Amino acid sequence: MFSSVAKRWGPGQRAHSDRAAVSTDMPLIQGIRVLVLVLVLVTVPLSRRQPGAASDGAIVVVSLASFTAAWIVWSLAQSRFRLMTAALAVMGATGGVLAGVSSLSPAVAAGCVVTSFAGVRLSTWGSFAITAETVAAFVITGVATGAPSGALIGYSALFVGLWAFGLTRRAYVLRAEEAEHALEQTRRALDAETEAAAVAERARIAREIHDVLAHSLAAVSVNLQAAEGLLGEIDGESPELAKAIECVARAGVFTREGMAETRRAITALRDNVPASPRTPAPLADQLAGLAAQYRADGDTEVEFGVSGMPRPLAAGPGLAVYRTVQEALTNARKHAPGQPVRLCLEFRPDEISVEISNLLPATGAAGPLADAGAGYGLTGLRERAALAGGTLTAGPASGQWQVCLTIPG
Repeated sequence: MFSSVAKRWGPGQRAHSDRAAVSTDMPLIQGIRVLVLVLVLVTVPLSRRQPGAASDGAIVVVSLASFTAAWIVWSLAQSRFRLMTAALAVMGATGGVLAGVSSLSPAVAAGCVVTSFAGVRLSTWGSFAITAETVAAFVITGVATGAPSGALIGYSALFVGLWAFGLTRRAYVLRAEEAEHALEQTRRALDAETEAAAVAERARIAREIHDVLAHSLAAVSVNLQAAEGLLGEIDGESPELAKAIECVARAGVFTREGMAETRRAITALRDNVPASPRTPAPLADQLAGLAAQYRADGDTEVEFGVSGMPRPLAAGPGLAVYRTVQEALTNARKHAPGQPVRLCLEFRPDEISVEISNLLPATGAAGPLADAGAGYGLTGLRERAALAGGTLTAGPASGQWQVCLTIPG
């Protein structure tokens, strides 16, 4: 126990402020404090004094009044260090006097409370000063009133022992606080390391997108432009040739749009650019554009409808809906070419729902693009919906293939 005191007198003591506070305001401890105060107030006036100390009644009254007032201030000033320390010093002096006058009563509990609390809450030298004050007041008063020598020695040792116990408790709590602080620093370092790893992974993905997709799209765009030029030089006015030129031109437009979206994705991955708070255009207009584009590409009927009161959306939910419709229309062209598509957008009070449905193709009538792609389109849409707090379902129902997304917004 005293080795802890010696350590606190060493150079390491400077690392802790004299105002370092250790929480001792648990309800149980507060209840014990009140119980000790009531015990002292009730028993000390009724206790038997030392022989020959019949004239110390006034000392007891003044000491009790001073001790009680200081106790109240001490209890109310736990967050005000200077006032709390001053009240504790008054309690130490008056508590020592009370114990010296009535060494055979529970008045000694006052000194026990003061010395143990000083060891817990104050610095080593501050608590030592208050403990020395308490012991000195007790010994001087006890000698003056003729207290037994055994009581003087025993109670003095008790005060010092409780002070040492308080120091040990303080050292333990400070070590726990340091360990908690170190743990928090470790957590912050781990978070920083995780964030750095995420940034590095985003940069790696951006490089892969740039090296694979952007380069491929650029090469496709160049070849499409060359094909369009060659087709334009062919003589003839056949409808098939005009249609081929139109398809090549439209494919070039799609490729350039894909390259633009790829550049935006790479910029967002590398620079961690936050999404804009609002979508660039109303969601209904974006979906109407997708439906018109789908009609122009495949000459397939697309029924588009909007219900509810349209409203602006945050970028996350709006993009999730847009990508879902885009993927569903692409899947309809791949797996059920020529089948009419129905697209419904519904604005509800707290959420948005979009449903895309098309007739299932006859057995063996799948389009030539049915096997194109890696097969992760719907999986990616479900993941996107989950990240935005929504749900996505996809599957056959009543002879149709239905994709339905419900998302808060």
